[in-house]
Amino acid sequence: MQFQLRCGLITLFTIFLDVHPASGQTPEAGPLPTTHFVNPIAEGADPWVTRDPQSGKYLWCLSDGNRAIVIHRSVSLTTFGEKHVVWTAPETGPYSREVWAPELHFVEGRWVIYFAASDGQNKNHRAYALQSKTDDPLSEYALHGPFETGDSELENRWAIDMTLLEHRGRRYAIWSGWDTATSDRQYLYIAPMASPTVLSGRRVMLCDNADFPWEFTEDEGKGRGLNEGPEVLKSADRTFVTYSCGGSWLPTYKLGMLELVGDDPLNPASWKKFDQPVFQSTSKTYGVGHSCFVRSPDSKEFWHIFHAKMDRSGGWRRAVFVQPFRFSTDGFPEFGQPVTAGEPLMRPSGSEMPMLQLPYQSDLTTDHSYFGHHQFYEPLDGGLKLGTPPAEPVNVYRSGEKILLNALVPNDFTASININFNGNSESTDAGLLFRTTAPAVGFDAQRGYFVGLKPKENTVLLGKMDGRQWKELIRKPVSIDVSKEQRLSVTVVGDEISVKVNGIAVLSQTDSAYASGTVGLRVVNTTAVFSKFNLTKPMAVDRLSE
Repeated sequence: MQFQLRCGLITLFTIFLDVHPASGQTPEAGPLPTTHFVNPIAEGADPWVTRDPQSGKYLWCLSDGNRAIVIHRSVSLTTFGEKHVVWTAPETGPYSREVWAPELHFVEGRWVIYFAASDGQNKNHRAYALQSKTDDPLSEYALHGPFETGDSELENRWAIDMTLLEHRGRRYAIWSGWDTATSDRQYLYIAPMASPTVLSGRRVMLCDNADFPWEFTEDEGKGRGLNEGPEVLKSADRTFVTYSCGGSWLPTYKLGMLELVGDDPLNPASWKKFDQPVFQSTSKTYGVGHSCFVRSPDSKEFWHIFHAKMDRSGGWRRAVFVQPFRFSTDGFPEFGQPVTAGEPLMRPSGSEMPMLQLPYQSDLTTDHSYFGHHQFYEPLDGGLKLGTPPAEPVNVYRSGEKILLNALVPNDFTASININFNGNSESTDAGLLFRTTAPAVGFDAQRGYFVGLKPKENTVLLGKMDGRQWKELIRKPVSIDVSKEQRLSVTVVGDEISVKVNGIAVLSQTDSAYASGTVGLRVVNTTAVFSKFNLTKPMAVDRLSE
C-alpha cells in the first residue's frame, strides 16, 4: 500500500506498523540516551515542516512576530535549526500585520508559501501566496494575491489556513473562511486552482462547522462551531483532511477529520465527516491542533507535528510537539494520544547526532538549536542576544531561553563564553549549559549542569537540572563589572568541575550526576549578549579549598 503525507507533497512507499515506545525504557535520572528526545521541541503555533527534495533537509516554515515568515533548515525533525527570514511584511497595508500559519510547498519546480495576513484587523484577513524565483527555498520570493476567496467577484471574504489538495491530476485549495463578510463563523472551503497562485473557480463549503457538539468552541455544544487548519493526509486509496476545531485559545482544541469518499472534491456530498475527534487533549497535554505530517529521515516512519497550549487558561501561548503515528492495515491514521511534555521518545528513525571535534569555535549562527519564545532570540554580527523583550510581543512567555549545539561534545572539555550585560546591574542569570541532554522549552527543561553569572547579586552559581527542577550545588561571590564583557569558563574532567571568571578560578565542585551531553547558552529572566563561544580539550581542573 502507498501513503502520501502532507507537509509537502511526498509519496510514501511502505507502511510503518510499529510506533516507537515512549518513556518506560529510559532512566529518569542521569543523561537521556542519545537515542531519545523530549517535547516540546520549540515554541510556536501552526507548525509546518516539509522535506527539501534536493538536500533532504527539513524545512520548518513559521510566522515570525506576526510580521514576517521564516524558514528554519535542519537535518533533524526534533530541532528547528538555523533561522532564515524569507519575507518581511511592509509597514502598512492590507498584508502588513497578523501574518498567520504559513505553509511551504514545492509546486511545479518552485517553492510556494501560502499564508494569511491583514492590516491589523482580523476581519480583513485574506489568503496570499509567495512564490520563489528559483528552486532554492531560501531564494527571493514574489508576492501573489489576495486569492479570490469570496462567493463573487464583488466581495472577497475572510480566509486563513490555506493548504493544497492534489487529486487525480488536479489541484485544489482548501482553507478556513467566514460564510459572510462579518459573521466570524469559520467553515472549511475548497476551490479549484488554475495555477499555484490563482484560483479558477468559486469556493464551495465542504461541511457544516457544527455537526457534532465537540466541534463547538465550548464544552457540550456551547458557543459556536469552528473549523480551521485543514491538512491533507493520503493513502493509495484513501484521502483524508484533518482539521482543527473548537477554540484555539482553549484547552479543548482538537482534531476532527474528513474523508473523500466520492469522485468530485468540489461536491460536499463526496466528503464524509467522522463522528469522533481523531486527536484530542489529555489532562497533561491540551489545546492540541493545527497538525501536519512528515516522514522520518530514513523514510521508514510517520510523524505527527502539532502545537499545544502552555497553560490551561485562555490564550495563545503555545509550543510545538512531534510524535510518531501509524496507519492501520486498511489505511486509517491512528494518532493515539498527545505525548506529555518531558516524556522521552525514540528519535525519528535515521536521525544522527554527530560528535564535535575539539578545539571548536562556534559562529553562534548555524550550529545550534534554540529553545524558547522566538521573539527572545536575536542573532547579531559576531554574537547572539537572548532574552530581550520584544517591542511588539506576540503571545510571549519566558522559559529560560537557551541554545544547544547540534552535536555531542566529548565528556571532558573546557567551554568559554563572553557575556555582555549591557550595563544592567539588575541582570539575573546568564551562562553556560554543559553535559546537557533532553532539551525542551521550559526553564528547567533539560538534564545537565548550568553555571551562570548573576550581576544582581554579584555571584557565580553552579547547579544541575533533571528536566523538571533546579538544584543549586554551589555559589560564590564575585565582582561583576556590567560595563565590560565578562569571560566565563568551565572545565569538566570526570566528576570534577571548575569555573573561572575573567581568567580567575572562582569555584570548584565534584558531582557525578551527568557525564555526557552537549553544551549551550542560557538566560533566566534577563537579557545578555554572547560572543566568542569556544571549546577546547580540558585545561587543568582548579580544585579550590573552601
